[in-house]
Amino acid sequence: MNNVVMRIVEVTDQFAPLTDKEVEVASVEVSTPPTNNAPVLFMGDDGSEVPWVPGEWHGFQRINLADLKVKGNPGDKVTVVGGTW
Repeated sequence: MNNVVMRIVEVTDQFAPLTDKEVEVASVEVSTPPTNNAPVLFMGDDGSEVPWVPGEWHGFQRINLADLKVKGNPGDKVTVVGGTW
């Protein structure tokens, strides 16, 4: 079954995943809108903090959205668009 994934995630000052589900695998484009006030920090695979500047985006194929964790300036956002095909 294919599902569309479209959401806006508001970041907080603590790392949080891009889904509330334990496992949600999808192919998506993740972006930090140009209207954000500051870079959003993504948790790297080695635990480091990887900054994405406002307006930055990247595509991911079949990634578990629970593994993508973000934090940043409260009120800034991350958009997730794609699906489970």
